[in-house]
Amino acid sequence: MRSLGGRVSTLVEVAFPVFAIVLTGFLAGRLGILGEQSAAALNRFVYYFALPPVLFVFTARAPIVDILNWPFIAAFMGGTALTLVVALVGGRVIFRHDTPRLAMHGLTAVFANTAYMGVPLFLTAFGPEGALPAIVGTLVANTVLIGGAIAALETVRAKGPSLLGICGEVAGTLVRNPLLVAPFLGILASVLSVPIPTPIGNYLDLLAAAAGPAALFALGLSLVGRRLSAGLGEVSWLVGLKLVLQPVLTFILVKWVFDVAPIWAEAAIVLAALPAGALVFVLAQQYDVYVERASSAIIASTILSVVTVSGLLIWLQIG
Repeated sequence: MRSLGGRVSTLVEVAFPVFAIVLTGFLAGRLGILGEQSAAALNRFVYYFALPPVLFVFTARAPIVDILNWPFIAAFMGGTALTLVVALVGGRVIFRHDTPRLAMHGLTAVFANTAYMGVPLFLTAFGPEGALPAIVGTLVANTVLIGGAIAALETVRAKGPSLLGICGEVAGTLVRNPLLVAPFLGILASVLSVPIPTPIGNYLDLLAAAAGPAALFALGLSLVGRRLSAGLGEVSWLVGLKLVLQPVLTFILVKWVFDVAPIWAEAAIVLAALPAGALVFVLAQQYDVYVERASSAIIASTILSVVTVSGLLIWLQIG
């Protein structure tokens, strides 16, 4: 059993800095130091300029065998898929959602904040070498979950939908996503063994260094003004699935089903335990469906993850 000093060390060295930056961003917005326009600008900086270099650099410099870690991907996405089944059944049977709202209900329950919180958390907990699982998780989850949700929403929205048209819409949306394009280019560079010139590498490293604090600060800033009052019963259900059921199922898979290396196994569990991702809210706004529930679930899961993720880091002895 880990000593009290070790548990305190995990909190102080890993969990505290991460959540303290989120809180700093929230207070900056709440106290009016930075307004809504600042939040939008910072989010765009993180989305287009800070996170993509992280995703590209670490995948480009990693061996392809490490990127395509199939046991890790199977365990992480397996826990996600099993939780999604529970969410969809509950959304249809308990909350009587139609197809568009059901799609967003399921996405909210399983789409983890692997980019804005996962990458900075892993950089803090594991160092630069340990960011790769978060990057792989981001790539796979964004492709499968966001792509699947867009396909479901487009199928319902389209008049006389054709399979080719829906595939084209989904592909077009994913190709424009910098959080997908960057790691795909990194994988290509890794496969082809393309060296990164030193000046370009230094430039990307400088931008990447801003990703962790900027993403966490932007996350806190984006929580200002969000409401928790909408549908507390359903929000509680979603938060329970996201913060409890998904990491538990992932733990079962990495422990007894798939042969996952220890560090990657811990990474899969932590990624599964992260709160709902901000891209859910972006998608809800874009299609004007499930906006209030998605917003409430994101802020509630983010607040509660201070306790749940910190506890998980201590239990896994990370830090």
